[in-house]
Amino acid sequence: MDDERRHAEGMRVRREVLGEVHVDRAVATTTAFTADFQDLITRYAWGEIWTRPGLDRRTRSCMTLTALAALGHLDELAMHVRAALRNGLTPDEIKEVLLQVAVYCGVPAANSAFAVAQRVLREEGAPE
Repeated sequence: MDDERRHAEGMRVRREVLGEVHVDRAVATTTAFTADFQDLITRYAWGEIWTRPGLDRRTRSCMTLTALAALGHLDELAMHVRAALRNGLTPDEIKEVLLQVAVYCGVPAANSAFAVAQRVLREEGAPE
């Protein structure tokens, strides 16, 4: 796939996973300074990795939640809790991912992640 097609596919998947509002906001706030970064994540994260056939989006969401929680990237975690719901994960499945995080990545990381996830689930009106 050439870069133009990868970008188009990436933008399509990015919108499906993160939602129109989020992506529109990211595009609208792109500056000359951030444009190359936005292009990079659209082409490679979304157009190259999230479009691969080897894992479904639910599995990719579980892995993403784990990585973000483990690394303490809580703003990104909130965005990906919303994405996980959009990708079909239930609040109970998100809870299970975070329990796994507690054992393998540490209780403090999971504690912070649970707080973020609970806030997002309430904002999204998802049953807890």
